[in-house]
Amino acid sequence: MIRQEAQGLADLASGLDLNFASAVDCIVSTGGRVIVAGIGKSGLICRKIAATLSATGSAAFFLHPAEASHGDLGSLKVGDTLLVLSNSGATPELRPMVAYARHIGVPIIAVASEARSELMVQADIPILLPKVAEACPERIAPTTSTTMMLALGDALAIAAMRLRGTSREELIRWHPGGNIGWQALAVGQLIRAGDTLPLVKASTGMRDVVIEMTSIGKGAAGVVDDAGNLIGVITDGDLRRSFDRMLVAKAEEVMTRDPKTVGADVTVEQARELMIDNRITVVFVMDRDNPRKPAGLIHIHDLAIAS
Repeated sequence: MIRQEAQGLADLASGLDLNFASAVDCIVSTGGRVIVAGIGKSGLICRKIAATLSATGSAAFFLHPAEASHGDLGSLKVGDTLLVLSNSGATPELRPMVAYARHIGVPIIAVASEARSELMVQADIPILLPKVAEACPERIAPTTSTTMMLALGDALAIAAMRLRGTSREELIRWHPGGNIGWQALAVGQLIRAGDTLPLVKASTGMRDVVIEMTSIGKGAAGVVDDAGNLIGVITDGDLRRSFDRMLVAKAEEVMTRDPKTVGADVTVEQARELMIDNRITVVFVMDRDNPRKPAGLIHIHDLAIAS
C-alpha cells in the first residue's frame, strides 16, 4: 500500500504544470484568507492543509460546504481565495459554494482527478491529480487520492512560504507552544530574578568553593573579580582534576579561564548546541546590560522541554 501511494506521489510530482505555479501566485497575492473546502475524507485533508497554510504565512481556514449552504457562506469575502478539493470533481455539496465564489469574484483553485468534471470547469485554476487507483483492495476507500491531496497541499503551502519570503523568526512566532516554541525560547526567560548565584572570588579557598557549589546544586561556581565580572568557572570536572591540591589551592588556581557563556537572548536550542559542542553541562547567562557580569546559571537539564 505504501509503495502504491508513493507511486501516486511520484506521478503527481511529474505531472504538475504551470497551474501549480499560478495557484501559488494566487495564494501569495490573496489579500484576505484562503478558504479551504471539501467533503468526507477530502474535507479532513482540507483541515490539515488550512492549518499548514496558516502555519507558514498564508492565513487560511476550513469551511464545511454543508454548513456554508446554511449561512456560513458569509465567511467567504471579496479578497479571499477558495481552494476546493474533490477527487471526482462532482461533489454536489460544493456547488453552492463554488457558485457564490464566482458570483462575488473570488478566485477558485480546484484539485480533482477528472479534468472535465464540473468543479474543474468552474475553477479559475484547476490542478489535475493523476489517475491512480486507490490503494484500497476494492479501489473504493480514499487512500492514494487523499495522500496526493495532502502532499499537494504541503507543496502549495511551502512554495507560497518561499515565494513570500517567510522567515524562521516568523515561523517561530507562530509556533509558541510545544517543542518548537521551547527551542526558540530565550534562556534569559529561564532565569528568575533574585536567584542566588554560586560566585566566589579568585582568592577563595577550594573548601569554600565546594560549599558554594553544593549550595546551588548546578555542579559549578563562577569566579569573579572585585567588580563582579566573570573571569573563570570551576566545575565538578575541575575538582576531580585538582583533587590532590584541594586543601591548599585557591579558586584562581583551579578555575577554567575565559569560560563559555551565553547572552540572555540566546535561544534554548542555541544554548544546548553550545553545551554539546563544547562537552559542558553548565553555562552562565550574562547580563543584558553588562555582558561581563553573570545574571544566571543554567544546566543542560534545565533545557529539556519537560522543564
